[in-house]
Amino acid sequence: MSSFMKVNFADSGLRWIWLTLVFLVIDQVTKHWVAGTMDLYQSIKVLSFFNITYVHNPGAAFSFLADQPGWQRWFFAAIATIASVVFVVWLAKTPKENKMLGIAFALMLSGALGNLIDRVLLGYVIDFLDFYIGSYRWPAFNIADSAIFVGAALMILDSFKGSGKENVAGSVDK
Repeated sequence: MSSFMKVNFADSGLRWIWLTLVFLVIDQVTKHWVAGTMDLYQSIKVLSFFNITYVHNPGAAFSFLADQPGWQRWFFAAIATIASVVFVVWLAKTPKENKMLGIAFALMLSGALGNLIDRVLLGYVIDFLDFYIGSYRWPAFNIADSAIFVGAALMILDSFKGSGKENVAGSVDK
């Protein structure tokens, strides 16, 4: 049996898989709530710098490749699938003592899966979190995107800590 098959959830980063499921449910529930209660492009002002605005994004971050004829749907779905597999493997290889890295991978997995579900089922990602200052707008995003961002930030922070323990790649931190 391979070493991956022998991984114990309690002794690896896989112990954080529940966090992946929690954020995946929150992501999907909020997207379906927005799609079920709002018209496309409808915007509800929440704060002076924040709206809930229902949009479809057939592209990637910042609507990258959104104007393409449809091939990007499966391209980005393939990338999300590969990323999800990588995150699961990294979770399995992350020692349970490295909580920050385990949480980071769990959040990024959640985000990848949340947007993958949209792409495969709908052909686009539902975005609705709309932040702005005056006439300057940040592109709308969703809970999955937020989980990816927070997970990536935690991963970067983790890379700066000098624990002296073995990291996920197998090298020893100094």
